[in-house]
Amino acid sequence: MIAFTGSRLDRADHVRADPERLAGYINWKARLLALDGLMPALDDDGRLGWGTLADVPEDAELCFLGLDEGKACFAAVPPRGDSRPRMANPQLWSLMATLSPDDLALYGGARSLTDWHARHRFCAQCGGDTKIAKGGWQRDCSSCGASHFPRTDPVTIMLVEFEGHLMLGRGLGWPEGSFSALAGFVEPGESIEEAVAREVLEEAGVAVRDVSYVASQPWPFPSQLMIGCHSHTDSDDLTIDETEMAEIEFFTRADVEAALAGNGPFRCPPRHAIAHHLMEWWVNQ
Repeated sequence: MIAFTGSRLDRADHVRADPERLAGYINWKARLLALDGLMPALDDDGRLGWGTLADVPEDAELCFLGLDEGKACFAAVPPRGDSRPRMANPQLWSLMATLSPDDLALYGGARSLTDWHARHRFCAQCGGDTKIAKGGWQRDCSSCGASHFPRTDPVTIMLVEFEGHLMLGRGLGWPEGSFSALAGFVEPGESIEEAVAREVLEEAGVAVRDVSYVASQPWPFPSQLMIGCHSHTDSDDLTIDETEMAEIEFFTRADVEAALAGNGPFRCPPRHAIAHHLMEWWVNQ
């Protein structure tokens, strides 16, 4: 299973779209996800910690996460969002590695949602205050009435193959020997295939063809949807964009297989990154 997928929650849109029905779930039976800011708070068994709505101030903004076996689950919006890249928070990286797959999926969704609310308290249209609506799946401006919705940014992450070799890159500032698939945001007016082609051309200087979809992953740092793709190129004559990439190289299937096993010529991404799963998929083709 790809990390951050497979949440056990029923998102229950019929509840969050009905104010009276939602209000009926805001009671002593409701569960509150325990967060320290945006960090997960774990219980004695190493699972996500839970409390009750009595654990938050009356004026706290609450996001309805969904239903877990009929019980309503909420998370409170923290005072501030988190603009730091995930690599700058080794404690979070370590905690994530200990969570079970279903807990990690639940936490990822809650983190993305509450972080968005913490960073969008003002209207992008008029600058007025915004208030939480639809159980946390919307914010409405108190001045102009504009509605704003939680944002998800699409990112293509792509394997590029040349004559049985796989193109991988090391970004600027990455540790020596760490390689991953190239990636980049989808821009307005682009299809996924066009974004793959543009990003590879910009970063590696080669054209790609036969772009195909492999898998996707929600990535809550802060809120991306990683769209995993595979493509081919007819050239290994690279022109590297040195403003973004430190290295780009082609590796054999044996190289990639060895790296996945932990003893290859490079360090591959951790298992909870979709790039790791894309490499496994490629090796197994």
